[in-house]
Amino acid sequence: HAEYATARQSLAIAHASLAGTALTGQGLPAGREYALAPQLAPLKPLFDAKKLALQLNVGPLRVPTTLAQYQARTVPLPPKLFSHNDQQSVWQSSAAEGAVKGWGGRLGDLALAGNGGSALFTCMSVTGNAVFLSGEHALAYQIGAGGAVAIKGVTQDDGMYGAQACREALRTLITQPRAQVLESELNRITARSLDSHATLAGALAGSTGQFDTVLPDLVDGRRRTLNQQLKMVARLIAARGQLGPKRQVFLVSLGGFDTHDNLMDRHPALLTELGGALSGFQQALESIGVGPQVTTFTASDFGRTLVSNGDGSDHGWGSHHMVLGGAVRGGAFYGQAPQAVLKGPEDVGQGRLLPSTAVDQYAATLARWFGVSDTELPLVAPAIAQFGTRDLGFLSA
Repeated sequence: HAEYATARQSLAIAHASLAGTALTGQGLPAGREYALAPQLAPLKPLFDAKKLALQLNVGPLRVPTTLAQYQARTVPLPPKLFSHNDQQSVWQSSAAEGAVKGWGGRLGDLALAGNGGSALFTCMSVTGNAVFLSGEHALAYQIGAGGAVAIKGVTQDDGMYGAQACREALRTLITQPRAQVLESELNRITARSLDSHATLAGALAGSTGQFDTVLPDLVDGRRRTLNQQLKMVARLIAARGQLGPKRQVFLVSLGGFDTHDNLMDRHPALLTELGGALSGFQQALESIGVGPQVTTFTASDFGRTLVSNGDGSDHGWGSHHMVLGGAVRGGAFYGQAPQAVLKGPEDVGQGRLLPSTAVDQYAATLARWFGVSDTELPLVAPAIAQFGTRDLGFLSA
């Protein structure tokens, strides 16, 4: 802790504040101790119950890289390091901004055969458009936290948008085949959207408040957007029999972690929301009997610098991530624990940690649990052939 406090300066959490969230698990070097931030206390019972694991120091890498190799630039490095948009894209797709396929979407492509070939509802986002869910054939279906996004002039049946005859006429206009190729394709997609909206609305009917107890919309008067997103995912999983796919990939998100300033005020509130949401989501899954069938994992664009900039921290590289669920070999740490010291063996500058585990290895481990064969892993994680370890061990077979 003394080394950590020296590096973090005004950002360090006092040792006494960590007693209630200290983690006792396998995988750390002798004498090393970790704890969760106090606001993540709801996750400690999951770690103790061996349903939560920590994968240490993950980040984009093209090949295994040492500090000396990084400094001398003798190995290929990920493109545009420390850039938000690009590193989000690299995490999600293995390529910089402008990529069109992500490894979640590639998982969806491989799942289509087992899902009856239907590209709908295999990859679903509750947080808008993202390359992570884009595949060759799997469609990144976007849904709001309140349900499927409707074309109200066609689907709204409250008189506000005209009589039924008007709605039917509009539906015909925006779905009928056209002679112009682009117009016809737009109408085809619109027709698919309307049909899928009807299917989703029927599947979700009656489940609006099903998980409100563990994933409330409001906590202490503050709206919890991550609760709302994860509650929709839980509802979709509960309705899987009506939707059809047997294997699905979902995406939710929580922003606000770009804490260049005011970190000590902003970060605790974000972690409070994260800890409560992940804990509540696991409870929701277990309440419908699918705890072992769903694995939740965290991802980001990058970690932050160990060193304080005076009021916050700046863009980093490697970061620790959580994996939770009934199939997780939890209560343990995976990967190599970095030294939280400035100018240490992982410090590429300002306490930016050189990753010791590649995102491709992280993705490959999740993909194998998802059912992807060893020969198909490069389709999901293109750089996996460069790394000796394809399974990091945090999931049971």
